[in-house]
Amino acid sequence: MRFMIMVRSNAISESGAMPEEKLMAAMTVYHEELAKAGVLLDATGLHPSSKGWRVHYRNGKGSVIDGPFAETKELIAGYTLIQVRSREEAIEWTRRFPAPFGEEMECEIEVRQLMELDELGPSEAVERFRKLETGHTQGRA
Repeated sequence: MRFMIMVRSNAISESGAMPEEKLMAAMTVYHEELAKAGVLLDATGLHPSSKGWRVHYRNGKGSVIDGPFAETKELIAGYTLIQVRSREEAIEWTRRFPAPFGEEMECEIEVRQLMELDELGPSEAVERFRKLETGHTQGRA
């Protein structure tokens, strides 16, 4: 089972400020523990929304909207992807996640399970996605 641990943005992350060394050290230790346990798939911080964009769809057509975006509580500042045996194991790992902006600042992480292709049922499109996921596409450079 794969889970995404999402760190919610705040005014500090949206300002582009880099984390303090103490926080970086705590995050590094946590992610080293994930790696040693063999459950870490990926982890990184994200640039502020001022460097991003959204695509808004209306009547099937997309239009690009440049950041920044006002509602920081709805933005993601970073993420960690883990693969574990159960929801309970994922909960145990996320309870150990360091406070993303330091112990003195209130913040929140959100955890969501990733959808697996097997959950979608058999179809030609799912099998094509499966080939993409495993890197078995033809004409790959």
